[in-house]
Amino acid sequence: MKKLLALLLALSMVLSLSAFAIADEGSEPDWTEYDALIAEIKTTTDFAARVGLMHQAEDILMGTGALAPIYYYNDLYMAKESLTGYYSNPYGTKFFLYADNGDNTTVKLCLASEPDKLDPALNSSVDGATLATASFGGLYTYDAEGNPAPNFATGYEVSEDGLTYTFTMREGLKWSDGSDLTAKDFEYSWKRAAGTATAADYSYMYSTVKGFPDELAVAASEDGMTLTVELVAPCAYMLDLAAFPTFFAVKQSEVEAAPDVATNPGAWALEAGFVSSGPFMLESWVHNQSMVYVKNPNFWNAENVKIERLEFMLSDDDTAIYSAYQNGDLDFIDTVPSDQIATVLDSPEFHVVSELGTYYLLFNVKSSLFDGMTVEQAANMRKGLGMLIDRQYIIDTVGQTGQLLATSFIPAEMLDGNGGVFKDASAHAYPNGDDGYFSPDVDVEGAIELLKSAGFEFDDNNMLAASNPISFEYLTNNTSGHIAIAECIQQDLAVIGVTMTIKSIDWAVFLDERKAGNFDVARNGWIADFNDPINMLEMWTTDSGNNDAQFGR
Repeated sequence: MKKLLALLLALSMVLSLSAFAIADEGSEPDWTEYDALIAEIKTTTDFAARVGLMHQAEDILMGTGALAPIYYYNDLYMAKESLTGYYSNPYGTKFFLYADNGDNTTVKLCLASEPDKLDPALNSSVDGATLATASFGGLYTYDAEGNPAPNFATGYEVSEDGLTYTFTMREGLKWSDGSDLTAKDFEYSWKRAAGTATAADYSYMYSTVKGFPDELAVAASEDGMTLTVELVAPCAYMLDLAAFPTFFAVKQSEVEAAPDVATNPGAWALEAGFVSSGPFMLESWVHNQSMVYVKNPNFWNAENVKIERLEFMLSDDDTAIYSAYQNGDLDFIDTVPSDQIATVLDSPEFHVVSELGTYYLLFNVKSSLFDGMTVEQAANMRKGLGMLIDRQYIIDTVGQTGQLLATSFIPAEMLDGNGGVFKDASAHAYPNGDDGYFSPDVDVEGAIELLKSAGFEFDDNNMLAASNPISFEYLTNNTSGHIAIAECIQQDLAVIGVTMTIKSIDWAVFLDERKAGNFDVARNGWIADFNDPINMLEMWTTDSGNNDAQFGR
């Protein structure tokens, strides 16, 4: 009965999408309704109504079929027992500023391969957030319990209506070159990151501030000791924003000294030696091989930073990374080969921590795969393919320990911003009942019916007819776990005759290609930046730099 209900709902959904040169515009959803809904969510002061609006937004998003959730993230890593004092927050950022490695003042580690961007305003990756936190800082940061804590600010005051925040700066702050760092640096940095000229992927996070994007209502006092911020509506996660890398300070003279700053806003941070403000400075960078960060003596809390050097191995070859760790060449690694997890489960060096995030398959709605289809047909094709994925098999054979099967984009444990848990089926009528938008089980029959409604014919063996084959390329980065997941999906889709080829590329190139929409289908994952569903919904607005599905484009 549940499958029949899900099928009827899926078949009856008429959706909204947008555009890419190679696709038939008739297959793309009109995204204006979604954009307007997100704007309403971010300005309403009725927090109970806000929860309902966010459910509406997720219904629209999932109704497109462009996102096929696979599992909810957890974070696993390995660290030598001698390494203590580091910590991770629920959003995947690692903090090494108060690490202690015994008699050794160097920590050798591997987070990922070549970072995409080191300018904190332009970064949009989890490994990049860790690097930004090591070398820059915000008004707030996160403590070891995952709570916002004062950093470059000592505290704040908020007006009775919740619309004006005034942050008080810590006295004596310095950039790594010894020059003064004040609230004026934050005023410049926030306006730069929000502004259209910078085109930061995360600029939309400033839309809670009045005057977004180019007349941002942030102002430093004349003496540089306070920063006043005016909001369009009360924001329960304001301190999380103040701790997020896109809200970190960068030095204006450093940024604008780059010769091609007008066309490449991050040009100033493409090589080692740039001015920063955090506990460490980037001393050397051998691209695609290694990076060395050294202690910043001008960091405001340098006396409590024990580590003198962070030496990063840059690689996405998890077998080589694990081998280096076993050989004692690394103290900390952020990945373990899937086939080795069972052997390290009982090791005191193996750690699993909770994260708020979702791993999913992503369709480019502008792909020529959907040429000649209506909006509803394109959505049904995508949903049908998503129903063929054996999520539990992926978790059992490729995934990390403790992962939960995902049937919706918003993580199962995410709060709703109004005192409850967002994915509470008793509070929302999900298309598939308690399970959300997809059944936890493979549904070949339901998938075929949806594909038939999209115009595909099948033979007597329930295989795609030769007259209407489905063939596409799946884009992923090189890590073995991601490739193994792609191979599982490839086998699942082959059950009805879908041909999926796998293309794996370097991490930084992968991010750029996916962002540019140069793919049909790609692997994706999103770890929340704070514990509120809006963070995972606003990323899909037309103008968002993280809208890799190309909605509204």
